[in-house]
Amino acid sequence: MGIVAGLDSSSAFTRIVVCDTETGAVLRQGYAPHPQPTGDAVPHETDPQAWLLSLGEAAGGGLLEGVEAIGVSAQQHAVLPLDAQGGLVRSALVGNDKRGQVAAADLIESLGGRQAWVEAVGSVPHSAQPLAKLAWLARTEPEAARRVAVVMSPHDWLVWQLLGRPARRTTDRGGASGTGYWSAATGSWRPDLVELALGHRALLPEVLGPCEAAGTTPEGLLISAGTGETMAAALGLGMGPGDAVVSLGASGSVMAVHHEALSEPGGLITSLADAAGMHLPVVNVSNAVRALRGTAELLGTDLDGLSELALKSTPGAHGLVLLPYLEGERTPNLPQTAGTLSGLRRDSMKPEHLARASFEGMLCGLVDALDVLRSRGVEIRRVFLLGAAAELPAVQAFAPGLFGTQIVVPAPADYAALGAARQAAWALGVARGTLTPHTPPVWPAPAAQVFEPDEEYPAWQGVRQQYIATREQIHPGAF
Repeated sequence: MGIVAGLDSSSAFTRIVVCDTETGAVLRQGYAPHPQPTGDAVPHETDPQAWLLSLGEAAGGGLLEGVEAIGVSAQQHAVLPLDAQGGLVRSALVGNDKRGQVAAADLIESLGGRQAWVEAVGSVPHSAQPLAKLAWLARTEPEAARRVAVVMSPHDWLVWQLLGRPARRTTDRGGASGTGYWSAATGSWRPDLVELALGHRALLPEVLGPCEAAGTTPEGLLISAGTGETMAAALGLGMGPGDAVVSLGASGSVMAVHHEALSEPGGLITSLADAAGMHLPVVNVSNAVRALRGTAELLGTDLDGLSELALKSTPGAHGLVLLPYLEGERTPNLPQTAGTLSGLRRDSMKPEHLARASFEGMLCGLVDALDVLRSRGVEIRRVFLLGAAAELPAVQAFAPGLFGTQIVVPAPADYAALGAARQAAWALGVARGTLTPHTPPVWPAPAAQVFEPDEEYPAWQGVRQQYIATREQIHPGAF
């Protein structure tokens, strides 16, 4: 028996869980928000020292006493440009920074189009990617860009700091796969793409295997490879082949565990690697809960009230179909389109039918994304629903029939931190010869509600077909 810690440094806070290596039981927890910037802070830029300050606060009070290994998970879509001495050239660029849209479009054209990028790295540049942020930096701050000698992600940088800033810099395949300049298919960096974006090549971290250690502190504390938040959460949930996660935020995403890297000619699939040696193909949609919130505002209620209304209607919402493309759409690729409400008749013009159409439309849009993965050979046996909206009764009632599979709604927990702790336990066990390099430690599945398709499944498939017919009529050939 031993004790390990998992650290999750998100965009707003640091969470730490201390776990038993064999059972995964959470023994202690810590939390601290990142210090708020002072003065005229620039959106999507931050001083990473704030991450260290909140880490220290979260770990206070002897939280890490007895801990033998630490795993680090951190926000993705961020880049730290460093000079040759390891100092920051400028603030870290973080989040979904729209300033990089033009740079991303230019990158797509420079390599020869979307298909060329899919073949190169399994994804198409977008403004949030570190690659696009580097291109934006080269366009707008050329002097700073010329000084960049090393490029790191948040979890790479935090691991490096914990180890005392050694000469060796490391990352993992999960975090690397989200940069836009690492190929999940070949498992290698594309330094030429960094040069395309930045104007010159830069030093990139060594990519560690899932159970490898990044190093050991002078005090003897093992630090595992670390990974991005998405990959850590998948490890914390205990995902394996046959599992998919549907994330319900304002926008949404669908990802699944698969044995090989996947791509799609139009770039609908982002080919990520996971933290356990497998792959995490992801399909993103621009509109999820924002469609529910918009409908709730229109009807003068909130999400709970909208759910209650929707349950008063029947499958198919009396013929109402909502294509929820309120902010354009990524899947299908319709960036300039708008949402559509179809099937209006006098008897369907009731609040409960519009409420139901909003839930059915949101979920059908996510099923479209899941079907992109299914069409590429990904087997889906169960779907984890994540996000506050997963707790809504209407979502839980409608999702099994529309997705056509078991639905799992995990209890709220710090899954990214738990995944980081599980990675630390794996690296510690491999270092001691008590665990195999091929399989992470088996920890109990999280507490969850489970929902199965019921006898109304044929009716739900009718709803799905109604949605597809409407989508094809209004946007023919969208897929």
